[in-house]
Amino acid sequence: MLGETNPSNVGKRIILPSSFIGGPRDMRKRYIEPMALVQSYGKPDIFLTMTCNPNWREITNELSPHEESQSRPHLVARVFHAKLEGLNDRLFKRQISRKLSAYVYVIEHQKRGLPHAHFLIILQNEWKLHAPESFDEIISVEIPDKNTKIHLHNVVVKHMMHGPCGVLNPSNVFMKGNRGCKSNYPKNYAPATTVGNDCFPIYRHSNNGMTVKVRGQNLANRWVVPYNPYLLATFDSHINVEICSTIKAVKYPYKYIYKSHDRVAFNLVSKTNNQQVDEIQQFKLARWIAPPEEIWRIYGFIINEMSPAVYSLHLHLEDQHPVTFRANDNLINILNLDHSRKSMLTQFFALNRVDENAKKLLYKKNS
Repeated sequence: MLGETNPSNVGKRIILPSSFIGGPRDMRKRYIEPMALVQSYGKPDIFLTMTCNPNWREITNELSPHEESQSRPHLVARVFHAKLEGLNDRLFKRQISRKLSAYVYVIEHQKRGLPHAHFLIILQNEWKLHAPESFDEIISVEIPDKNTKIHLHNVVVKHMMHGPCGVLNPSNVFMKGNRGCKSNYPKNYAPATTVGNDCFPIYRHSNNGMTVKVRGQNLANRWVVPYNPYLLATFDSHINVEICSTIKAVKYPYKYIYKSHDRVAFNLVSKTNNQQVDEIQQFKLARWIAPPEEIWRIYGFIINEMSPAVYSLHLHLEDQHPVTFRANDNLINILNLDHSRKSMLTQFFALNRVDENAKKLLYKKNS
């Protein structure tokens, strides 16, 4: 301690702790925790993204004449929350297509304000998707027949057609200059679903001659975004479903869903060298918050969920565990407090000395 007794002169003064939901430390912690699910249940199998549809009837029916959905953020938030509950019920309770072992999902809000949810689902061993042929049982990337499946056809055309971009629309936001579409559309035709050299699936895109007109261009199956027919027809919104059961695609999806919300990157430099670093103020300045996200937090809707739950077990060297204190406390008194000498790890060791049953429990570090 070098003789310092004033708490205001030691430690990190102003930080944004992991207890702040949605902050960078919270998102990093939540990325580490699902890795424990991978250790116990294996790699994820399904990556699902659901985006709010501002034209849902539950929203449009409540709008006044000449009013847009963006004028009613509380309505957008509540309807999306209700739709999300319906999706959770079908995925996790009814388990409509496959039996689940574990799952995580995170709610994000785009810059334009519409909320969307990212799901990562781990299936039970007997329901794992091992063969490419089984991918077609869950996912389709083709335009349905308008004569036999008119509702599904309409929602696919409305929500699941990419672009157009490339030569059909070089100014599309998905374009990476002259290098083409960043999502690699249009896809190549494929008579059957296979696994590519990069371990990511190549879905079946049949060259059956079927096309639809989207934003002034005739698009074929090569432009269809992967979807689940049942979920898409049920919820009438953009629901992208991907197979991510290969070993190469384990860490990326978890990092992607925990990348946190949209933020503006900038840097303020002061002429004085003794400027205090205030992470809380920096975070508030950098955040991009739209009205639906404000309403979402006011209502107290959950931002992420994981099942089964994972509890973090902290590790530290002897006498090097973190201790929290207030700026007006005396450090001598803090060091003399009994709880300052204890941590989760030291108490685990203490319990093992007096309880034989505790020795059967493992204090497992998530690597």
